[in-house]
Order: sequence, then structure tokens, then C-alpha cells
Amino acid sequence: MKVVVVESPAKAKTINKYLGGDYKVLASFGHVRDLPPKDGSVRPEEDFAITWEVEGRGAARIKEIAEAAKGADKLILATDPDREGEAISWHIQEEIRGKKQFKTLPIERVAFNEITKRAVAEAIANPRKIDQELVDAYLARRALDYLVGFTLSPILWRKLPGSRSAGRVQSVALRIICERESEIEAFRPREFWTIEVVFKAPDGTVFTARLTHLDGKKLDKFDLADEASAKAAAAKLEAGAPFTVSNVERKTVKRNPYPPFMTSTLQQEASRKLGFGAAQTMKIAQRLYEGVDLGGETVGLITYMRTDGVTLSQDAIDAGRKLIAEQYGKEYLPDAPRIYKTVAKNAQEAHEAIRPTDLFRRPDQVKRFLRDDEFKLYDLVWKRTLASQMESAELDQVAVDILTANKQATLRATGSVVKFDGFLTLYSEDRDDPVEGDDENSRRLPSMKVGDQPQSQEVKPEQHFTQPPPRYSEASIIKRLEELGIGRPSTYTSILQTLEDRQYVRLEKRRLIPEDRGRLVTAFLTSFFDRYVQYNFTAALEEKLDDISGGRAQWKQVLREFWEDFSRLHQQDEEEQKDGLPSMSDAVQFLDKGIGKRSIVIDVLNDLLAPHFFPNRGDGKDPRLCPACSKGELGIKLAKNGAFIGCSNYPDCRYTVPLAVQTAETMDAAAAGPVELGKAEDGTPITLRKGPYGHYVQLGEGAEGEKPKRQSIPKGIEPNDVTIDQARRLLSLPRTVGNHPETQKPILAGIGRFGPYLQHDGKYKSIPKDDDVLTIGMNRAMEILSQESKGRGRGQAAPGKEIGKDPASGETVTQHEGRYGPYVKMGKVNATIPGSIEPSSLTLDQALSLIAARAEKIAMDGGGKPKRGAKKTAKKKEAAAPAGLSEETAKAPKVAEKKAAAKKAPATKKAVAKKATTKKSAAE
Repeated sequence: MKVVVVESPAKAKTINKYLGGDYKVLASFGHVRDLPPKDGSVRPEEDFAITWEVEGRGAARIKEIAEAAKGADKLILATDPDREGEAISWHIQEEIRGKKQFKTLPIERVAFNEITKRAVAEAIANPRKIDQELVDAYLARRALDYLVGFTLSPILWRKLPGSRSAGRVQSVALRIICERESEIEAFRPREFWTIEVVFKAPDGTVFTARLTHLDGKKLDKFDLADEASAKAAAAKLEAGAPFTVSNVERKTVKRNPYPPFMTSTLQQEASRKLGFGAAQTMKIAQRLYEGVDLGGETVGLITYMRTDGVTLSQDAIDAGRKLIAEQYGKEYLPDAPRIYKTVAKNAQEAHEAIRPTDLFRRPDQVKRFLRDDEFKLYDLVWKRTLASQMESAELDQVAVDILTANKQATLRATGSVVKFDGFLTLYSEDRDDPVEGDDENSRRLPSMKVGDQPQSQEVKPEQHFTQPPPRYSEASIIKRLEELGIGRPSTYTSILQTLEDRQYVRLEKRRLIPEDRGRLVTAFLTSFFDRYVQYNFTAALEEKLDDISGGRAQWKQVLREFWEDFSRLHQQDEEEQKDGLPSMSDAVQFLDKGIGKRSIVIDVLNDLLAPHFFPNRGDGKDPRLCPACSKGELGIKLAKNGAFIGCSNYPDCRYTVPLAVQTAETMDAAAAGPVELGKAEDGTPITLRKGPYGHYVQLGEGAEGEKPKRQSIPKGIEPNDVTIDQARRLLSLPRTVGNHPETQKPILAGIGRFGPYLQHDGKYKSIPKDDDVLTIGMNRAMEILSQESKGRGRGQAAPGKEIGKDPASGETVTQHEGRYGPYVKMGKVNATIPGSIEPSSLTLDQALSLIAARAEKIAMDGGGKPKRGAKKTAKKKEAAAPAGLSEETAKAPKVAEKKAAAKKAPATKKAVAKKATTKKSAAE
């Protein structure tokens, strides 16, 4: 008996069928051990000694592997063919070798790029040893992320309360997003005009040409800067008839196909063409890679999906060329195979591109076995792979110059015609953002020759304004990180997810927008740790990690060089200079002391972020003048729970404005003062205020002994966005929607303790969050009132909204509104709908993906229900440990608070106090 260990149960199931009864295939469920979430897991002062910990699920997996290995002929480690996969195999080997009974057990490492019977058999027949150089690169990466995250996090928490984390790669990605937002804010649109003339060609075809030269001068973009100059130019064209074709340029250009997919380009194209997020793309690709049941045979449909290589195996190239000749004809087959090399920095060329495991397994043949999202992604991979080996497309490009009679003006019409479609018959890559001139170049022009006189039909001056640079999408930020050489294929998804989880950025209309919290963190890091969030520094470090994996550098030496500079960045006192490298605790003290008092940080942030928080309104008034007292200056303030905008006249003036990401839990409610929005019709001031239960609007101050009229701001409306009109309408609640057609009693809409509601005949009904209490009409109100109540107890849940049926099982998928938010349900599996997905626009594909992910997690956790009290304990731990910041480290110690707690605790309670000390997360 031979024991094989892979990473996932789905992969184990597939491979077990291939290998037969002589093999037992187990899943490790990812990493089996990790760095303990405490100070000292990596010790620079001990030449970067590392302590690993096996607990929880990892311990259970090691126990299962050890039990299976008793009496086994050999242990075969078949984890993924990348740096992380190599590290998992190394961890398992270290743990198994550490047990006496397995000192002599043969342990082999195998790797395969695709899960097919042939590939698995070939890998088993050609085992190798653990690649120590890949492991060393993993160790260096983990140690770097730990050192940066666990050193910066305590400083960030102390100097910038309310912040979650900072890290080696995450912070650079955040900086890129924030700098783009600063460019957008600083952008000032500039007016310019263009003039197009609509012509009719001699053959009767209508086309347009744009003015390019006027009065013998070539027009630059801003030469026609206003309406007056545009109208003057248009008048000259209207009087310029007859028009004559003076020149016709024709040329044939070739467009070559795109390389096959690697991780980043797959994520980009899936976003553009299919609307998939980066994480969603990787989950679907994982399922296609691990194996799909094709009518009784489980087969991996695509090769490994975490790669930065664009090469194809010779077998794949041969299959592709054969298929092209058979399906499209020999004119679509180039004379020689196409060989691609990646242009991304630090790429590992030995890794193969993402491709179908069998190109003759056409998408239409497997569609009935796949979910809709799986089919779409497989179809995309199949087409891109095949197109990469096809002949180039040929386009005839035409440019026609047209002169006025007095030769004072020249117009140009451009267009192109596909002469031979080549690879375009199968595949065309999309763009993230439109490129100026694309539409003009794709037009088709009528056949014309020099001397023809097209007839002018209309002269059209058009006003334009320059546009700011677009915000990054998930696709374009991944592309930018790849261009800079920052991060790896396996980390792009986790980087973006971390930024969203930390509330540093939000995804809105598929664009990444930095939150104020993210802007503060970026400003802090660029001011006090600029070198370590520079693009070239991070990219150079990635190159060093690749040098380690290639055997060109020694991992501990790379760490020594980094830590020597980083840990002593702000070290000033000579007495602090010691032999050897400082510990992490010493480094935190050096860096914290070097930055100085919190007031210094506040001054720096106010200077850097003034254009964002206090933009010039163009009315000549000081944007930082306090609107409440008209004396103080507005500025960033730091409370123990986070940052806010406040008046310098405090405590005489209590005017405050919460930052965009601040909530009732992160703002000091006592410090929140009223903000006047405007006045009611009778002149009474209406103010925006914040109480212990959230934000509300208030009418006046109320008569003596009476409470003023107040109304809570409903969910979905940001407090900072509330207008005086909205405030007036909120204060007019409850409002009469209309009279019920049967009872003739009024239907009222209002906001109560539990949110927006409808009231009729003494009965209340909650208004769903997709409806607006201020605008809901009679038809919708009647529909809501007619629905059965869900009740507050543990009775039967409402049937929910049917989304569709699972193509594989035929089970119905429904959407519900639960106590803790919206969720989807199929059979006995419930899956929460994340905040990044709008419930009203949820598709069946998205619902099935959420349910599949939840089902897999249940399987990984053993399928059992949590023990009584486990949920509450987990929540308490989560609340005590805000998410942190390293790519692979999950938690970090709160060093200063731990020491302070230890000092304050009585001597007899030291052990208890130490045990109860909570840890903050420093994951990147």
C-alpha cells in the first residue's frame, strides 16, 4: 500500500480513481502547520529561527496521514506544482520524519500540471525529492511578511487608531489605488472641440471625416478651445465646397493572436468578458482543474491555474495545430508553431500556461456536465488556447484626406476592413477602458480615389472635456501589479480580498475606490516608511525571492539585509546600537520612538490629505473654516477608536464629521456634534447628529420639556450624503402612501426601532431593504402587505424567492432574508450573500458558486455542527483580534498593550493576565 497526499478532497477523489486499490489518497486541506500568532515566531536575533505550530485541523490531518502511513510502502507527496505546494509537502515531510516510527519510511515528491490519468501516472513513475530551493523561497517570503506585518501593525495601531494593518505587498497595492484616486481628485477637466463633416460618397455611401488641418496648420487637441473658435472653423468648412479627395492611403497590417492564459490574464479577461471577480474566477478554475464528472469519468478539464508562464507543452501545441487544420482549414494554421514568452517581471518560465487538458474536448461537448459559470470559463480558456496557435489576422486600413476648394482645411476619414480574420474568427481580447480613436479606426469606408468630390451633408462641431484617469478595476490593478513585478499569481486574489476585508477599499460598479481609512494608512506609510511601500523596492524584493528559488541567493542573507535596514530605520540614539540584529520587540520600540508623538502624525496627515478632506470649493472661502463656530479650523483628529474631522475650537465647539468608513462602533459618540444641513420651511434648523444607535436628523431643539422631532437615517444612505431635501422628507415621516382599496384605511410608511415599515389597520410590515421608505408607492405597498409574515421565533422560514434549479441535481435554489442578512439556500446548505454582491441582481451562477463554496467548507470542517458556545467564543476572539496584514500571516501580538497589562496586574494574577491577553492580527 502506498499513501498519496494531495491538497483538496476533490482532487483526492479524482486521483484515487486513477490509481486504484494499491494506493490510498488523502487530502491535507492546505497547510498543516503555521507560524504561531505571537511574538517570537520568527526571531531575527537568533539568525531568523522559525517556530512552527500544528494545531486544530492541521493536527487532525497529520494524525490521519500518520495512521495511514503505518505499514505503508512509501509516502508520496503530490501537492500543487508551485512554491506553496512545495512548502506544504515540506511541512508534511518534516512532521512525519519527526515521528520515530517513520524515520526510514520512503518519502517521495511528485508534481503534475494537470489532473488526467496519463499525467498522474507519469508523475508517480518519476518521483523526485523536495525542492529545497523552492522551500527556502517560501521560508523567506513567510518570514518577510511576518516581520513587516508584526512590526508595523503595533506602530500603526498606536499612531493611527482605528487602522487595521499594513504590510509588505498589501500596502503597495493600496498605495497604487490611493494615488490613482488622488490623480482623479486633482484632475481639472479641460474643454476642447472637434469638427466632423458628414459626406456622401460618389456611390451614395454616407461617411464622416474629422477636421485635422486649418489655415495650413495641423490642429492640436486644444486648438479649438471654445465654442467661438469651433463655430468660426465650422463656418469656413460650410463655405469650403466643393470638397475633393486629395490622398488615399491603403496598407495591410497584421494582428497576432494573444498568448494563452496565465493567472493574471485569466482573471482580467474573466472580469471583462464574464463579469467574474478575481476570487470567483479562481474558485471556478479550481473546480475545473480538480476534476469534473463527465458521465461517470472524473477528469480535470484545465491545467494548474496558478502560473505566470505562457508556454504550452509540445503535446498541446500538436493537438491544437491538428484541431485548427481539421475545424478551420489549413489557411488558419501558421507554418510553424507559435512560441510565447511572458513579459511579466519575475515570471517562472518553466510553468505551463493555463490550457485545456485535451483541446479535442470541445466546450459544446462538455456543456451538459458543467454549471453555467464553469462552462463560460472553460469556453474562455479553450478559445484563448486554440486561438494562440492560429494564423494572424490581416486588416486593410484606409485613410482618406479631403481638401476644401480654397485648400485652407483638410479633413481625414479613417477605417479598416478585415481582409482575413485569422484568429479573430475565434477570439478577440476585450479592454478594461476604451481607447480614443478605436471607433474611427473600426469604421468601414466606401471605395474612393483621388479627385472624387464627396458631397457635404452636415458640419457638426462637438464639445468635449478631457476625462480623469479611470479608477482601477480588479482586472486592471492585477495587470498593474504584474507590470511592476509585485506579488505572485497565487497572491493577487488574496491581496484584493484583504484590502476589502480591512475596509481600506470598496468595490463599486466593478471599480476599486479607496476608503478614508485606506487613505490615512497610505499617507502614514508613505510619510514614515516610504522606502518600504515604493514600487521598485517591493519588486526588487520579489526578484530576490525568485533568486532564492533559483538557487542564486541564500534566504537568510536576504533576510539579514532587509532586517538590518528596516528595523533600524528610525533608530537615533547611539546607546541603542547593539551587536547583532535587533529583536522584533526592539525594532517596534526603535520605529515607534523615531516617528515621535501622535501630534506629529496628525500634522503630517493634515498636510498630505488636505486636498482630499478639504477640497477648494471655488467660492473663495476657506474650506477648513468650521461651519459651526466660524472661528476654528477643521482638521483630522484621532480618538481611541479611529479618526474623524473635528474643529480646533474643541471643547467650545463640538462640530465633527465622521470619515466615510466610520460607523457607530468606531466613532466616539460623545464627541459627535450637530451638523446643520439647512432649514425647514418655517426657518427651524435641521441638523445631522449621531447618537448611540447611529445617525439621525433633528428638527430644532424642541420646546422646553419636550423632545424635538427626530428621524433615524435608514440603511443604504450614507450620513455624509444626506441632503436637506432628504432630511425634510425623513422628518415628515410617517407619511400616507394611500388608502387601502378594501378597508379604505390609510397605509402609512415610516421608520421605527427595527427599520422602515408599513402600517395598516394596526398591523406592521417591514419594508425590504431594496425599497425606499420615502418613495414606495401603493402597488408595491399592497404587494408587501399581502405577503405572509415570517415571525420572530424559530418557526418555519418564509419560502424565499426562487432563483432557479441546479443543472446537475435539479434542486431548487432560493434566496432569503435572514436575521443576519440575505442568504441563498439549496437543500440543507445555506450560504451568506457577501456585501460585494447586490442581492437584487444575484444570478443562479453566483448562487451556485456560493453554495458550492459553503458545502466545501462544511466538508472541510468535518460536516458537524459547532459545539454549544463555540460560535460565541469565536466571535469574541474575532472582536479582540482585528484582521491584520501579511499575505500569509493571520495574526499579530499587540506588544505594547501586553506589556502594559502585565505591569498593571497584581503579582498573584500575572499568570492569569498573561493567558487572557488577546492578540491583534497582522496578516497582510
